[in-house]
Amino acid sequence: MEHIIRKCEEKDLPVLVELCKKHSDFEQSPYNPKGKLQQLSKAIFSDSQKLFCYLIECDGLIAGYFSYTFDFSTWDANSFLYLDCLYLEPDFRGLRIGVSVFDKLKIIAKQNDCINIQWQTPIFNERAIKFYNRIGGTGKEKVRFFIDIH
Repeated sequence: MEHIIRKCEEKDLPVLVELCKKHSDFEQSPYNPKGKLQQLSKAIFSDSQKLFCYLIECDGLIAGYFSYTFDFSTWDANSFLYLDCLYLEPDFRGLRIGVSVFDKLKIIAKQNDCINIQWQTPIFNERAIKFYNRIGGTGKEKVRFFIDIH
């Protein structure tokens, strides 16, 4: 299926918030959309951009999104690209769109002198894990912890 990967625009923010909700539902995580439009706008479109976001379109339909940040690894003493979110609507999975997404991420990471791309997925997302292994990803088992501040 033909698809394009394009930068998220401000007009896309309502759709992005909706996709975030669907993504959180898929990952069996809570999501409160309150204030997210404004917060995402600030993170993506301000002069001090913190988040980079792309949408995937297929035949004029928004098929999904991915977002990333840049971080630094003490162990590697180098920057890395952290893929924060990757979500495709169910009808668009299995169409090799993920391969295009990772091709794009590899280009971005190289352009920004990153040593690697890092991401995570829930252990129950077996289909994604198989895909990540197939494209050369290496998994490391860890437990992710959170301390809520707000």
